[in-house]
Amino acid sequence: MNMTMFIFLGDMAVMAFMVGLAIWFTSRGNDAEIAEAARIPLEDED
Repeated sequence: MNMTMFIFLGDMAVMAFMVGLAIWFTSRGNDAEIAEAARIPLEDED
């Protein structure tokens, strides 16, 4: 296996992991928890 294929397959594995993590986060919490987590960066300006 050449280096280009190795890097490509590693990149696909990382991408699949990140997509799986995003799906897991959105499916484990209810909508109120997700909205509360999304508001955190907006409320830390004080």
